Amino acid sequence: MSSSAKPIKTVAIIGSGLMGSGIAQVAAANGHQVTVVDQSQEIIDKASASIQKSLGRVVKKKFPDDPKAQQTYVADVMAHLSLQTDAIGAVKSADLVIEAIVENLDTKKSLFSTLDKAAPSHTIFASNTSSIPIKDIAAATSRLDRFGGLHFFNPVPVMKLVEVIRIPETSDETYSALEAFGKAVGKTTVQCKDTPGFIVNRLLVPYMMEAVRLVERGEATPRDVDTAMKLGAGYPMGPFELSDYVGLDTVKFIIDGWMEREPDNPLFSQSTLLNKLVEEKKLGVKSGEGFYSYDKK
Repeated sequence: MSSSAKPIKTVAIIGSGLMGSGIAQVAAANGHQVTVVDQSQEIIDKASASIQKSLGRVVKKKFPDDPKAQQTYVADVMAHLSLQTDAIGAVKSADLVIEAIVENLDTKKSLFSTLDKAAPSHTIFASNTSSIPIKDIAAATSRLDRFGGLHFFNPVPVMKLVEVIRIPETSDETYSALEAFGKAVGKTTVQCKDTPGFIVNRLLVPYMMEAVRLVERGEATPRDVDTAMKLGAGYPMGPFELSDYVGLDTVKFIIDGWMEREPDNPLFSQSTLLNKLVEEKKLGVKSGEGFYSYDKK
């Protein structure tokens, strides 16, 4: 990082869902002062409870026989966290703003356009999007040189990777600051240009879709494909288990978005079977049924 780059100490995270809460947890646990913002106090309260529950799991592993150390650790992390509904107020003192809201380009652009007017000039903006081009989101702001992507993986406290995405306008100083932040919260960082799906999803989603097409053609069953990829390729989950875990609606959303941008790319072509399951609201683990059935307890 160049000597003029301001180190990232304060972070505002917009969106308190699984990803936003997870990013907030790891940032606070590594000494950053973090403000998490969402639309209502009810949502914020749920996020706070979710973070404390997640920290409870962390401390049981970290300090298995020391209840006092467990309490101290949780209290310290929570002391670095503030949860509120005022996004404008949160970004005014932030070195870094991370957006982790719904995967909708217009909603993201509207948010960043508003925050761009409120945030100090040094503040870096980043999106945690997994499928929308960073350049399309950044276009809503006047700080293209201070805009990038920070793509964390779910569950954030467990997954060790963050993809750091740069658009052509992202300055070296901004990229260095984003990479340093990724490392400071305990992650391994990889760099990628602003290409559909970045690295992981660009390889993973077409692989999942090809598995669906293989079953569509009647060449194997989902169970056999999953078993083959786990035992033959060493994958922890097969493509159908993974699709059900991610959510079939999410997989469809990603592939539809890419197909819109690159209609002639056969890797991005539609799947009748996937479309049918999503239409029937069989979305995977979260709905109780997808490619497999789940016991909804």
